[in-house]
Parts: sequence; structure tokens; C-alpha cells
Amino acid sequence: MPEQTLRIVQITDAQRQVQAPQWLAAAERVHRQLRPQLPADYADKMRRVFRDGGEMCLVVRDERVAGVAVFREFENTHIGRRFYVDDLVTDESERSTGAGRALIEYLGKVAHDRGCPGLDLESGTHRTRAHRFYFREDFFITAFSFRKEFR
Repeated sequence: MPEQTLRIVQITDAQRQVQAPQWLAAAERVHRQLRPQLPADYADKMRRVFRDGGEMCLVVRDERVAGVAVFREFENTHIGRRFYVDDLVTDESERSTGAGRALIEYLGKVAHDRGCPGLDLESGTHRTRAHRFYFREDFFITAFSFRKEFR
């Protein structure tokens, strides 16, 4: 599948409002490949994420969602302007076709244009195939991520 048939669709606008509801609905199938626990009211959940600073874009091939990225930008004491990718998922049928790389390139341009020094993301320790992709795309491990659950 040639990369030239890929295009990026921005789901949210500058105010983080959904500007393409039909594409938001189409993103759900692919997004659930990474996050199957998302609630049944997917659009409402994503609107809450967007209200809290999240944004979304898709990579589309032949009018079909090939990949989804949810991201946000914020300031912290460690990095300064931080461009954080909450979710990055390529449809299982689109892996190794350039769709993931297209998302990374687009997110890198957005981050750069916003004055962020790079892209940050976390990846579950079991996602070894994704890790190989990130290393190929020049990502490197900067820290461990810890979590304490409340009971």
C-alpha cells in the first residue's frame, strides 16, 4: 500500500472542539484496538478528554481510518513545553504500511510548530512490536513510569 494515499485528518480544532464528528465515529473501531476498555459512549468520553486538553488526529487511507493519535500539550517543570501522545494506534491491517510513520511525522511537525522540544509517549511493557517501531522512529527511553492504585 503506497504511502502517498495517506492523509491526516484533524478531528479537533484549536479550541479542542470536534470539527469532524463523522471521523470521530469512524476512529472508534481502530482506537478500541489499543483501548478496548473505552466506555460504550465513546464520543462523550472523547469530548471529555478534549475538554481536558486532549486533541485527536487520524491517518486515513482511501477514506478509511488507518490510525489514531490522541495528544496534548502542556507545561511542566521537567521539560518545559511538553507534547505528550496519550494514544497512538495503527489499525492491525495497516501495520508496516507507513500509517504509523505518517502519524509520527505529523505529530512531530505540530509539536515543533508549537515550540515543543520533542514528542513524549508511554508504551505498555508488553507492547514489544510497538517498541521496535518507536526505536526505528528515533525514540529512546527516558524514564520509568510508576503507578500506585487506590483501593
